[in-house]
Amino acid sequence: MNDKSMLFPGKGAQGRCGILRMAQGCLKTLKYMLFAFNLIFWICGCIIMGLGIYLLRLNNFGALLSSLPSLSIANILIVVGTVTMVVAFLGCMGAIKENKCLLLSFFILLLLILLIEVTAAIILFFYESQITSYIENDMKDALKNKNNTGILEAWDGIQKQLQCCGVTNHTDWGDTVPKSCCVKENRNCTYFQKGCFIQVQQWFEANFLILGIAVICVSIVQVLGMSFAMTMYCHICNNYKSYDN
Repeated sequence: MNDKSMLFPGKGAQGRCGILRMAQGCLKTLKYMLFAFNLIFWICGCIIMGLGIYLLRLNNFGALLSSLPSLSIANILIVVGTVTMVVAFLGCMGAIKENKCLLLSFFILLLLILLIEVTAAIILFFYESQITSYIENDMKDALKNKNNTGILEAWDGIQKQLQCCGVTNHTDWGDTVPKSCCVKENRNCTYFQKGCFIQVQQWFEANFLILGIAVICVSIVQVLGMSFAMTMYCHICNNYKSYDN
């Protein structure tokens, strides 16, 4: 009995063909699962980017940070949505074309994104107080440029939405407190008691569990995508070896 008959039991070539058909069936299943996964992933990227564009049209909250004026929720969502769409497109094309290079690129990109997320989570966990102090001081520095129309409009927008005034309170504005700080815009203006930084901080604390669950769910989806891509990559490699033998 030769080595090939031991590897492919059955009646010679028929047994070998049967195993190849099973391998091709598994490959097709993985192919469509990975394609469906990346299609959903791509749609999510479109939604995230659309939400970022919508928020960008509403207001430029990035102006609240003096050192990082381009860093805003809207810009972050646009970047995340674009990256998600590109990665998902690579995954879809790699699955449909059964292309090892595209599948490997998709796997590496997802791995890099996952590592960035884990690194960011670790930094936030260990340096939370330093980051909080930095953001608060940066917002106060941005407030000093209140003569800038763009910065003033950004502050007006966030103060109306969050019902807050200044960074810590209305005294941050000095003698020129804007009307957006008023509870009711009338002659006897009563300012909002809480600062915008405190309001944002309290919102994050109140929704910390929801945000944590969302991050965990996204990480699980990424790991599943990586698993599908690597499994399909290995199946394609094994099929090529089977055909070569």
